[in-house]
Amino acid sequence: MFVVTADQRGSRRGQDLVPQLHEQVAQWQQRYASRTEPFVRPLVRTAGDEVQGVLDDAHAVVSLALFLQRLGEWTVGIGAGSAELAETAPASRGPAFIHARDAVERARNARRSAPLAVTGSNEDRAGEAESLLQLLAVLVRRRTSAGWEAIDLLEELGTQREVAQRLDISAQAVSQRLAAALWDEERSLHPLAARLLTEAGDGEGA
Repeated sequence: MFVVTADQRGSRRGQDLVPQLHEQVAQWQQRYASRTEPFVRPLVRTAGDEVQGVLDDAHAVVSLALFLQRLGEWTVGIGAGSAELAETAPASRGPAFIHARDAVERARNARRSAPLAVTGSNEDRAGEAESLLQLLAVLVRRRTSAGWEAIDLLEELGTQREVAQRLDISAQAVSQRLAAALWDEERSLHPLAARLLTEAGDGEGA
């Protein structure tokens, strides 16, 4: 199992973004759910400005973690390991939850370009997963609005030709936007990140 804990950054200086986050994650979920239901237990508020959810698909965890990093307002901790599930994520328990707490605390306190950390029963694999997701998160956070526009439309429409028609630009211009955004490079690393996350939970029957 994978527990994702997200803590709002700088919440004492601004408004509560948890209600808005639920709407944003619902939009992400609509896109991702075309393949599978991502959550075992949905994201819910734990206390204050923190939310927590449970997933059993490492690919969905990678997608969600990077989506949260794109939003730019959230510190993300991922715990990989076994879990005893109750009705909600906050009511559940187990090593994955302990790992997620450790991860979000480290992500909150570390001085990094991307506030994201991974903790798991296999420390070596968790460290490797964290390093790779850190790199991908930095890429996501630095992507331009033009790059995101092309990527979002490509996911919606399916082909670069249709994106070009929607934006009223050439197909070559769309290709250039995607290349500058390092879209193919990012996506090619998602399976490796998912595999490392899966292996990070090995050893506890996860």
